[in-house]
Amino acid sequence: MIITNRAKLGLGVLLMVAVGIAALFILRRGGSAPLAIGDQALDFTVPRLGAGEIELKNYRNHVVLVNFWATWCPPCIEETPSLEKFAEQVKPYGVDVIGVSVDQDPAALAKFIQDYHLTYPIGRDPNRTLSWRYGTRQFPETYIIGRDGRVASKIISNIDWGDPRIISYVRDLAHPEEVGSRQ
Repeated sequence: MIITNRAKLGLGVLLMVAVGIAALFILRRGGSAPLAIGDQALDFTVPRLGAGEIELKNYRNHVVLVNFWATWCPPCIEETPSLEKFAEQVKPYGVDVIGVSVDQDPAALAKFIQDYHLTYPIGRDPNRTLSWRYGTRQFPETYIIGRDGRVASKIISNIDWGDPRIISYVRDLAHPEEVGSRQ
């Protein structure tokens, strides 16, 4: 079989395209597998809606919920009121909620935050860079990060944040020394 220079060129171009697509996929994913329970949470800085930034490192020694969501996501909309109440209820325990929106339109996001009276910090990840680094592929998805900076729990889809079991769980993560005294 004789391979012509034209065929070699065509194969070379095809190979370059395949390598480029693979590289793009790896870069888009952040080059890592999704975070699992027990993994060290990935540090991040995202722009905060309005002004400033949200940096995970500022929440060291706290229990932190990182909730990836969007205003166009029906399960996200459904869980928003209970997540806001939860954020207010657990704040005294040293538990912080951070919302990370993948919305493209900052005006629509600002209106949603105003309409739902959200008080916890909301960061923006419109290119989904951070959500991909964490391994989030559907919304909402919440990572509960313990005081040690490790992923303690991962919740895929919406839940009722008013459930006493989840409140007790994060309170115990924030103050493990008190768990024995309550039993």
